Amino acid sequence: MIKLIKIDEDSRVPKYKQIVDSILQNIANGNLKINQKIPSINSFSEEFYMSRDTVEKAYNILKERKIISSIRGKGYYITRTKLESKVNILFVLNKLSAYKMKTYNSFINTVGANAHVDLHIYHCDETLFLNLLDKFEGAYDYYVITTHFKTDELKHLSFTDEVAKAIQRIPDEKLVLMDNIKLGMDGEIIKIYQDFENDIYNALKEGLSKISKYKKLILVYPDKAVYPYPRRILHGFKKFCVEHEINFEILSEVYDDMILKKGDLFITIEESDLVNLMKQIRDEEYVLGKDIGIISYNDTPLKELLGITVMSTDFNVMGETAARMILNKEKGQVKVPFNFIDRNSI
Repeated sequence: MIKLIKIDEDSRVPKYKQIVDSILQNIANGNLKINQKIPSINSFSEEFYMSRDTVEKAYNILKERKIISSIRGKGYYITRTKLESKVNILFVLNKLSAYKMKTYNSFINTVGANAHVDLHIYHCDETLFLNLLDKFEGAYDYYVITTHFKTDELKHLSFTDEVAKAIQRIPDEKLVLMDNIKLGMDGEIIKIYQDFENDIYNALKEGLSKISKYKKLILVYPDKAVYPYPRRILHGFKKFCVEHEINFEILSEVYDDMILKKGDLFITIEESDLVNLMKQIRDEEYVLGKDIGIISYNDTPLKELLGITVMSTDFNVMGETAARMILNKEKGQVKVPFNFIDRNSI
């Protein structure tokens, strides 16, 4: 089998990538069959005079894509041969949340059987993100990436210099930037994005007739969240309030035993703040939507069930659009709709 592998010493393509590509090509040509044994890492490295780390990196990529598997004491075997006709996609999210999973699920439903999608979460951690891109460099046809990071002080960052360099190593034709595109990369890439500052500004303008009935507008913006939010949300909120001469306040959380007053209208981002606020409104015997109002950021099925007014990106559209552009080999950028959905809480 080792004679089937072609390594070009003069090529600028990394050796591990050549190993991956050569094995995939031999699968596509029918030279490698399911359950067929392939050389050990030591045998491979000795045959081609390359380091074990190089061969191991190639084998790990193939294992992650479930093309090969290892059996202790026996070696490595081909376990999957029917994926050469599918598009292989790495889907990278900064966190797991109800609305992020909406995007992922709509993406999966749209690509259907046309693609194999691997989901990875990096928890807004720069090191985890960089390790992911390094580990899977050259392993996928498309890289769907969201960029939200946090500093040591739990402030939001769209990217760092190292993140930018890592993303720039992905070929333009394989890159899909989703949700946050402040990285500002040019080229023929796919961009599906939110406009955080103008989204909240325009949504609040849409609800102005109801918002103006309240005495004070209070944004609960968590400034030390485990998963920080873009500060552009704050900028859009302040711009709206100043422009329309609305009395406003910004809090970092909904405090226990907070002082509530009739005429307050709260905008909550974190679900824990929404729950705490609704409990306090109920305990103080205020009438939600009349005495005190609530607008929540990012819609979920539970908020819809509870009748909570929301401002929200259409996360289904985000996932569907990214998938459609990949399948149709389209390029360009698409702004995702952001809607003010009026229910019973204001």
